[in-house]
Amino acid sequence: MKQICTRCLMDSTIPDISFDAQGVCNYCTDLVALMGKSFSPDAAQRKAALSAFVEQVKRDGQGKEYDCIIGLSGGVDSAWVLYQAKKLGLRPLSVHMDNGWNSNLAQSNIEGLVRTLDVHLFTHVIDWHEYRELMQAFFDADVVDVELLYDNAMFAVNYRLAAKYGIKWILAGTNKSTEGMRMPPGWNWFKFDARNIRCIGKRRGVTRLKTFPAIGVLEYVWQEYIRKVRWVSFLDLLDYKKEEALQVLERECGYRRYPYKHYESIFTRFYQGFILPRKFRIDKRKVHLATLVTTGQMTRADALQKLSEIPYPSQAELDSDRLYFLKKMNWSEQQLDAYIARPEKGHAEYGTELGLWKLLANIYKLAFGRPKA
Repeated sequence: MKQICTRCLMDSTIPDISFDAQGVCNYCTDLVALMGKSFSPDAAQRKAALSAFVEQVKRDGQGKEYDCIIGLSGGVDSAWVLYQAKKLGLRPLSVHMDNGWNSNLAQSNIEGLVRTLDVHLFTHVIDWHEYRELMQAFFDADVVDVELLYDNAMFAVNYRLAAKYGIKWILAGTNKSTEGMRMPPGWNWFKFDARNIRCIGKRRGVTRLKTFPAIGVLEYVWQEYIRKVRWVSFLDLLDYKKEEALQVLERECGYRRYPYKHYESIFTRFYQGFILPRKFRIDKRKVHLATLVTTGQMTRADALQKLSEIPYPSQAELDSDRLYFLKKMNWSEQQLDAYIARPEKGHAEYGTELGLWKLLANIYKLAFGRPKA
């Protein structure tokens, strides 16, 4: 019988989960510890830390065109980072990575934010044929983290623009308040694994990456530890409440919300709402909703109700995205069914930089303490 955490909603189908005598799971317990056992730190301390950080970014950016970079996906987290950064007097360069899967709503939100907040936008466009071939290679390989492609490219674009403009700070929409709970093992893959991308791509005949900006372990180490670029979870410095942020963005920037987290990309919502549950028996909503419950932003009853529904606003929208996916990938229904039916394979079967990362991390830990990633 499936056991469900009595505090959040993580359950016994999750890898490496455990429960204490009260039925509380290790996932939300770890999150509480990560948050410092308090979701409402002293307001004065928070304000002082934010002010000190903003002044540091401004000092480091003196004489430069921009003082920070903000990756802009069109989602509420990155939108709120951009909004707050401008309100605090920073001079951000907003960066978007176009892989061909933007929803019309995401594009509209990005345009509205850039126009209303008067910021410069850099968009890196990956050639669709190249990206589709890489995606097809990942599908053929039956690995779980097809989104490794987008995430890796996004990191690469942001780091390289930071180097180009001499910027030391990248402000990210990652935060403990809405996504602080760790991802279960096997639900994704190491994000700086350029070798994994290249090895899987070669199986499809992609022998050279042209517009895809892959980043590997050594470049990450150079950016973070030699150039000392700082990737900061900016929302952790704010009293971030997602619903309040949405209301402000809607009122002042014409922002329109999405039904679920990370649904600004058509592929991301199809991947999380159809592919992961059907092929890999993974429902990422559990982690997202459990985080909101643990941080007091949603009731457990409401989260369980949402989890009982299909991971789409409606069946009609799922059917529409399924057809869109098939057409864009040039697949038949039979190909999709065959893909879903095949067993999963591990990323490490195809070549990986994970061993190099672990080696360097162990060396760093012995010398200085735990590394940042």
